[in-house]
Amino acid sequence: QVQLVESGGGAVQTGGSLTLSCAASGNIASVKKMGWYRQAPGKRRELVATLPNGGSATYADSAKGRFTISRDNARNTVYLKMNSMKPEDTAVYYCNAEVAVAVGNLDAWGQGTLVTVVS
Repeated sequence: QVQLVESGGGAVQTGGSLTLSCAASGNIASVKKMGWYRQAPGKRRELVATLPNGGSATYADSAKGRFTISRDNARNTVYLKMNSMKPEDTAVYYCNAEVAVAVGNLDAWGQGTLVTVVS
């Protein structure tokens, strides 16, 4: 079993900053890729940023220049630093990880954390 536990969501004012964290735990051989997705009310879940192990980050156009994804591989933890936040960033943010386990690879998701940007 693999668990992803997110933290750091909440309410922030327009132009403010927020940092999300997500820690992976369980029977993990290695964590290949970690990332963040979000889903706003009435919309489909969309990519925010991903970061493969030893690779370069990929960002959605809406996140470029404002958000930064980083990892602490020793702790199997991924972070999303969000700056200059806008009301359209309001969404439930989900952590995602591609994890190698004993029987193969597993695509794991966190439970989601709500981020609300108020004007």
